[in-house]
Amino acid sequence: MLKPYTPALDMSDIQATVLRPRPSPYVGEYVVLRIDDAAQGREMLRRIIPHVAPADEWWVPSLPGWLGIAFTYQGLKALGLPQASLDSFPVEFRQGMAARAAILHDFGGNAPSNWEYPFGNSDMHVALAVYSDNEQHLGEILARAGQSHHDLAHVSVVYRMRFNELPGGRNPFGFRDGLHNPHVEGSVAEEDGFVPAASNASIKAGEFVMGYPDELGQTALAPIPGELRHNGTFVAFRKFHMDVAAFRKYLRAHASSPEEEELLAAKMVGRWRSGAPLVLAPDHDDPALGGDATRNNDFSYADDMKGLKCPFSAHTRRINPRDALKDDVVNVNLHKFLRRGTNYGSALPEGVLEDDGAERGGVFLLIGAHLQRQFEFVQSQWATDGNFISHGAEQDPLVGNNDGEGVFTIPKIPVRRRLHGLPCFVSVRGGEYCFMPGLRALQWLARLGDNAD
Repeated sequence: MLKPYTPALDMSDIQATVLRPRPSPYVGEYVVLRIDDAAQGREMLRRIIPHVAPADEWWVPSLPGWLGIAFTYQGLKALGLPQASLDSFPVEFRQGMAARAAILHDFGGNAPSNWEYPFGNSDMHVALAVYSDNEQHLGEILARAGQSHHDLAHVSVVYRMRFNELPGGRNPFGFRDGLHNPHVEGSVAEEDGFVPAASNASIKAGEFVMGYPDELGQTALAPIPGELRHNGTFVAFRKFHMDVAAFRKYLRAHASSPEEEELLAAKMVGRWRSGAPLVLAPDHDDPALGGDATRNNDFSYADDMKGLKCPFSAHTRRINPRDALKDDVVNVNLHKFLRRGTNYGSALPEGVLEDDGAERGGVFLLIGAHLQRQFEFVQSQWATDGNFISHGAEQDPLVGNNDGEGVFTIPKIPVRRRLHGLPCFVSVRGGEYCFMPGLRALQWLARLGDNAD
């Protein structure tokens, strides 16, 4: 049988941030710019393009770090993108994340009115993500990025945020981070001989990058023109504060021993702190499994359809149901996105149950070609609505917008266990929708005013 044709991804035109994971260990910084003059904005872009890393050379000896760049709707407008092009973007991108708060369940403490400036504000135009493997290299690449606008009076920095890897590659809650990304068909890893496990089969490239067929066999026709969209994608930027002390206190209050605390934490997340998935290690942690990149994501829920190993409402099972919905009308592959997460702040010392007032948490860049049926669907349906697992209003125990009245169900024989009173362990500090163009599209944007200036 002939192997189906797979279009080769143009890795030299796709930004590295889309397809390449961060280094480990990592340090970095997010920088947000505002553009008050289109000509100066395009000049900034011309200067910074040489420092934007492509996916095929995300790390080369001549570069001390790598930089990604993306634009909000207001940012593209500030650059002078023609109205016809602006109007061709999907409505969710044009409206911006703050305007979609009701859909995303961003209310109460998570409401845009409580977000940090400039999130949810029209002053957020350009988002830069700078990654490196040490502080010295980070300083060098930030200096190069700064040179792109230091003498441009109408291009200003409105936000900066440092991020860094925590000890052991864990997130602030103590769980191994960055383990569950789908594999993109035609990516370099596959060309180099990588064969994804059957439980993590490749997803069509068009789900994540425009210009290639997606899972429905369709190739994106917008935004226009094609020069702008080809090898581009969308990014949902979300900044969270993580209340580690509240998480620890909740575990302590609902467990009778340290061992039971760890089991309860694993039940809520779907993995042990080492990264070992519950369906493969249901009774105790298995650090060797958690640390094995060839095994820690190679699992399905086929033999756990009652949720006795991994609860239906566990965070990782809700965000990525895998084959748990195989008898449902939902095509899970249509709702997957790439996750590029980073942590900020210091770790709360082990055993501390009282909040120290420090800001700590994570920033997630959720990348996909279809904002509405990827990020927005997962956030509004799987993370914050329990109907798809017959759990009513039950939300994700970790990232759901629980308000002290949250519920978490743990299937068990003969009687299930149902926990009440879940607070918000994770609070939204800000977010926005961005468009991340390909390298040639960046050049196209930089030339927008050539005939008018």
